[in-house]
Amino acid sequence: SKLAALFEHPLYNIPVPEVTEKDKLFIINPMEKFSLHSSRSDEWVSSSKAETLLPTGKTAYDTYPTWLKFHIGINRYELYPRRDPLLPTLLRDLATQRIVSSVQKSGGTQLKLIMTFPNYGQALFKPMKQTRDQETPIDFFYFSDFERHNAEISAFHLDRILDFRRIPPVSGRLVNITKEIRDITTDKKLAKTFFISPAGNVCFYGECSYYCSTEHALCGKPDRLEGSMAALLPDKTLAKRRSWRSPWRRSYHKSKKAEWELNPNYCAQVRETPPYNRGRRLLDLIDMTILDFLMGNMDRHHYETFEKFGNDTFLLHLDNGRGFGTHSRDEPSILAPLQQCCSIKKSTYLRLQLLATQPYRLSDVLREALATDPLAPVLAEPHLQALDRRLGKVLVVVGHCLAR
Repeated sequence: SKLAALFEHPLYNIPVPEVTEKDKLFIINPMEKFSLHSSRSDEWVSSSKAETLLPTGKTAYDTYPTWLKFHIGINRYELYPRRDPLLPTLLRDLATQRIVSSVQKSGGTQLKLIMTFPNYGQALFKPMKQTRDQETPIDFFYFSDFERHNAEISAFHLDRILDFRRIPPVSGRLVNITKEIRDITTDKKLAKTFFISPAGNVCFYGECSYYCSTEHALCGKPDRLEGSMAALLPDKTLAKRRSWRSPWRRSYHKSKKAEWELNPNYCAQVRETPPYNRGRRLLDLIDMTILDFLMGNMDRHHYETFEKFGNDTFLLHLDNGRGFGTHSRDEPSILAPLQQCCSIKKSTYLRLQLLATQPYRLSDVLREALATDPLAPVLAEPHLQALDRRLGKVLVVVGHCLAR
């Protein structure tokens, strides 16, 4: 296994700083037991140890469902640890747990659903909109591109292979539109959009600003539909997140250019602007840029951080559905922060060099990681080949910076 060998490599065993209580997203009461019996609300409930005796040798933590253990494990330095024993179980839960509720997620440009499981865990479901071998039409603007379910799955695994670990776990899943969406939804607006197509397939389209119409309906075969299931982050009422506008955000205009596209010295003013004027923020943003270039994602207008950790923490790489749309062409403008700032973390650079070598080739390790997903093969082969080509281009840019 190339993937197992990669994760054993010394570059993937650099210790994380010691995590103190103030570095944890949540401080939990070790006596608190998880219970599913109390209320009918959609929130998880806990009951004190006094109420129920635990089996011998078990701690209260053992009673928590996997999604809750994932939330409790989040800290200042990482969303989940490198060797996370929870990860396989969490991915399996996302793919197999019974769905008890499906409602449309508000906001965003395209249709997404929030699915709830019997243990109160929740996932964000993005349905299949494009087949594996389709490419984004060359005349599409980046802001009108489809959001792809297989891009969300692939982005999670790629982010982990790069050792960023800033994307919540995602699994593919085959959903029954009739039983797992239409028959159980309490969302009246969503319910009104279901119909049977002339071919006898169950379809729906929801409400949103792009692609929510009968012309862009999502149809099953006859009611089976592929999608990505992403573990939701803790509710914002429990763990506030701050949204930051990316300094290299595109103009989102059909003819206007953004300032960074016109000013080659743009990075100098970014470096003087908080929070980029100190700490790791700019370097973390360049990490995200490299991830986006490898995926071909032009739609990174914002990123988020957990408010509790202030400016000294990692960036959350959320919303990756517009990646992996094209394999036949690359978009060099995505790399503008790296090219203009000529800065990169040494650890990131060394890992990129490693992933360009035969024993740990990026396309091979990602192919192996994606082979375990229920919807495998997740990416068409040309997309995997494009990763190696793009990785070479990133290393060339860093080489120019070093020479300069």
